[in-house]
Amino acid sequence: MITNDRLITAMITPFQKNGDVDYDAAKRLAIALSKSGSDGILIGGTTGESPTLSDEEKLKLFKEVKESVGDNARVIAGTTDNNNSKSIELSIEAQKLGVDALLLTVPAYNKPTQQGLIDHFNKIADSVDIPGILYNVPGRTSLNMTAETTLILSSHENIVGIKEASSDLGQITRIISESSDTDFRVWSGNDDETFSIMALGGFGIVSVASNIVGVQIKRMMGSILEGNIESAADQHKELLPLFQGLFWVTNPILIKRALNISGFNVGGLRLPMKDSGELEEDFSKMISRYDIDVTKT
Repeated sequence: MITNDRLITAMITPFQKNGDVDYDAAKRLAIALSKSGSDGILIGGTTGESPTLSDEEKLKLFKEVKESVGDNARVIAGTTDNNNSKSIELSIEAQKLGVDALLLTVPAYNKPTQQGLIDHFNKIADSVDIPGILYNVPGRTSLNMTAETTLILSSHENIVGIKEASSDLGQITRIISESSDTDFRVWSGNDDETFSIMALGGFGIVSVASNIVGVQIKRMMGSILEGNIESAADQHKELLPLFQGLFWVTNPILIKRALNISGFNVGGLRLPMKDSGELEEDFSKMISRYDIDVTKT
């Protein structure tokens, strides 16, 4: 069950030298992630460069990754955008391929009303029989989904949680508090906020950094759950420069660079994303401080 998965990795999409999706590398990475602490793997999110992927590429990724990890990790499919009909079609096709859940992302560019968000997500959730996780990321979409809207949507039987990346701890605390008597989960959407959100009662993290340090993130989360807050805080502070450094340049540029530096070759990026080598020396020095888990599985 996706509602049992505390560490979900927003997986990057590997590309070959000619720019095609490297499905074999994607399968190897997904297996490595499942062995390095990831309970679930999100395919086709922003970290996976979803705006540059065709529907056919997304569906093949969903299928290949799910077949590769089997029951060792849940697969969450990023199937939604600012087109409701298309989102429904892709969600239905993803369900047919056996994915475990869907990511329901607040639409970018349209800037709908809160009622528009409610209707949009309810219609998508009505069209499938698998769980959906809402995703609120105002920094990407220029629109905040309010706590009230999230709580209304939480009553839908197929909407089981939210990836909250608003960085508004007041809003996030309200969602956690007012859904505490239900099975609705709140996952942090930002690695540097996992400690704070879980300390407030949040369930886990949909992580970028766990592409490379899943074991260490899982260990920190375990300390929180065991009530060893001092140890968890120390682990959080140790990982914080990495969490922040991965976003010195727009994600997923630096997480891909980090994987390639570590020796896990995932290729380059698709335009308009481009790694122009910004902060190369500083980034390499920062990354060298950390033990990269994914290469040891």
